Amino acid sequence: MRGGRAPAFLLGGGAALFLSLLWMPALLPVVSRLLLLPRALLSMASGSPPSQPSPASGSAYAAGSVSAAFVTCPNEKVAKEIARAVVEKHLAACVNLIPQITSIYEWKKIEEDSEVLMMIKTQSSLVPALTDFVRSVHPYEVAEVIALPVEQGNSPYLHWVRQVTGSVPESGTAPP
Repeated sequence: MRGGRAPAFLLGGGAALFLSLLWMPALLPVVSRLLLLPRALLSMASGSPPSQPSPASGSAYAAGSVSAAFVTCPNEKVAKEIARAVVEKHLAACVNLIPQITSIYEWKKIEEDSEVLMMIKTQSSLVPALTDFVRSVHPYEVAEVIALPVEQGNSPYLHWVRQVTGSVPESGTAPP
């Protein structure tokens, strides 16, 4: 920037950002929405965790007890075969297939391939068994299996995932 520093640089990062947002008329609707954040987000900013609603069964969801695992497959046929098998074996409650992703990676050289991404919902405690099963049936030399714990979500759905995969006593089923 020519001619010295702009006054915004003398402010703290948050204040400079807030003022720059206010100065941009096109972003005013965004700023007004930010001012209406729910109390849960404001309490998170202050370090207090938001309260978790409990599922219909009355038991609270234990953060991280369900995971979303991701597996890439070379085509839809392979992905469907693996998806059906993990659901039948109760290693997963639900698998979403996301077709036509492009993966760019290094494997002896830079590669670019069209793949199918599987998003698998399971109990975190089943991730090692899920990984072993996928590795045993997957056509890749090194199958991608990564899992992320689910911290929050729709409690009845998370309860259903645990129920279908065998950790919670049955009290009815919910659709995926």
